Amino acid sequence: MCLKCRASEAFAVKATSRRNFLRSVGGAAAGFALTPSVFAKGNKASPKPQNDVPPDAALQRLMKGNDRYVAGVTRRHDFKTEREALVGGQNPYAGILGCADSRIAPEYAFDTGRGDLFVCRVAGNFANDDTIASLEYASAILNTPLFLVLGHEACGAVSATIKSLKDNTTLPGHLPSLVSNLAPAVNATKDQPGDPLANATRRNVIDNVAKLKSATPILSAAVEQGKLKIVGGIYRLGDGKVELIG
Repeated sequence: MCLKCRASEAFAVKATSRRNFLRSVGGAAAGFALTPSVFAKGNKASPKPQNDVPPDAALQRLMKGNDRYVAGVTRRHDFKTEREALVGGQNPYAGILGCADSRIAPEYAFDTGRGDLFVCRVAGNFANDDTIASLEYASAILNTPLFLVLGHEACGAVSATIKSLKDNTTLPGHLPSLVSNLAPAVNATKDQPGDPLANATRRNVIDNVAKLKSATPILSAAVEQGKLKIVGGIYRLGDGKVELIG
């Protein structure tokens, strides 16, 4: 066989293989997208049955925990027993999108045990693709009924964004990514009366609550069906009280 014929035959084989590969990938993708069992839950018992509550009850429970924390009468948690119960799975009753600030620990602030909270933390407590994906997992797979976007007083990330935008400077390293995510809240409140940092912090929480509520297709559908409640809050550094907003 001549070299030209061999080349033509090799090209035909590659083209056929590529078409078959695309068909298989396309079929798998379509099956994944259309199969309703992708996010199906198992029938096994919940590791913490007390966490299987509706959204409003979850919020009430969360805030009662914060009341105990503020009053200094937190419960004693049996971590050993909780560890054993959670080996086979988890069913947190609330998800928290909080700031990475070391002074705000949601598990303490709401007096919770292991397996109670599904926590995502990033400086400035904003929703990006990664945090939204994580919370989608909590909603769709773990059936978590409540999400709280938790901002706090004197947030360094918001303060740095205010200064960066005011001075028109670029922060070093990867810090500009924080600025770009927090800039909408800062710009929306820059002409408001009162404390610029408090105003921007509050607006950032409200904006990210709205962002999570409208995140399609998973979170928006869960909210619409009444399976998920999403609220915002501000943590006060002085006494640890969480004020609900939005």
